[in-house]
Amino acid sequence: MAKSPTAALKFVVLLGFVSLCADATYEGARSLTGAYLGVLGASGTTVGWVAGLGELVSYGLRLFIGFLSDSTRRYWGIATLGYVLNTVVVPLMAFAGRWEVLAGLMIAERTGKAIRTPPRDVLLSHAAMRVGKGLGFGVHEAMDQIGAVAGPLLVTAVLATWGSYPGGFAVLAIPAVLGLVVLVIGQRLYPDPREFEPVPRDWQEQALPVRFWVYLGAVMLIAASFVDFPLIAFHWQHTGVVQPTHIPLLYALAMGVDAIAALLLGYGFDRLGLPMLMLALLLAVGFVPLVFWGGGPWVIWGMVLWGIGMGAQESLWKAVVAGLVPPDRRGSAYGMFNTGYGLAWFGGSAVMGMLYDRSLGGLILFSLLAQGMAMPLFLWLNRQTR
Repeated sequence: MAKSPTAALKFVVLLGFVSLCADATYEGARSLTGAYLGVLGASGTTVGWVAGLGELVSYGLRLFIGFLSDSTRRYWGIATLGYVLNTVVVPLMAFAGRWEVLAGLMIAERTGKAIRTPPRDVLLSHAAMRVGKGLGFGVHEAMDQIGAVAGPLLVTAVLATWGSYPGGFAVLAIPAVLGLVVLVIGQRLYPDPREFEPVPRDWQEQALPVRFWVYLGAVMLIAASFVDFPLIAFHWQHTGVVQPTHIPLLYALAMGVDAIAALLLGYGFDRLGLPMLMLALLLAVGFVPLVFWGGGPWVIWGMVLWGIGMGAQESLWKAVVAGLVPPDRRGSAYGMFNTGYGLAWFGGSAVMGMLYDRSLGGLILFSLLAQGMAMPLFLWLNRQTR
């Protein structure tokens, strides 16, 4: 018998707190890595490739992890392993004296995230199906982004006080340890989150449906076109449009917008469905010219739109998947979904990194065209699932 919605919501909040601490750790680091790679001598092309390769590892490995999670049903154990690697390597970045070392640690951190994400999303989906897919994933993403705001603010305080990039990485050991402690407590309190989910509907097929693959194609186009923050930070550091100490603050602003957007979009998704996702993506389109061509307040507005786009991706992406596939295939579906997303993100990041060194206008045009190509697929999917 399924547990009450209240119990399911408590589980969402607990898992959200774990993600809050993890995000404070690795997003705090992420707000520094792009600029620090530049300080250590990396080029724009190198930053684009490192950021893209990290995401490729992060998302590509999830294919195997998703299948492994479904076949073993050891969702808690695999998620814990991933959280440990995801957060423990961040304080070690304080000792990176070369960009090659920093790049290796960035990829190791992404590997940990790859391991933890598919089983974590399956655990979360059981509770989300009880309280509402949009609400469940939205609340989790909002808490996730509170950490994403706190981490950059923490490292900003360190930079402002000591002016030290290594010190900024070292202080992130605090949220890393706290998150792992709460994770262990959560496993003891909720050993089988599947009990949250209501009696599942009778799925007539166990294979991943055509609608899932069309949806994945649309998502891949968005992923390929969405500029990763390290390249944005590199641009600001390289051009001097934004002062170095202000870069983490702008990232924190975007993460705050992400948190608010996730809650509002999740609430709207449970009532309107895919049109809410499409609205968020249309709003986010304008961030690219603002962050690369703008200055002053235009940069701020660009990061607000970037945060809305991230809020939609980090919450509604997963909510849609939960409703498209059978419960017993969710781990595999999330793994496949994240692999496709990561391949597209890597390809897009690599292309945009090279375009940045050659033609900023070409970078912006590439991003806008790819985002526009995704909209017809979302419209078709909306007609099929309405």
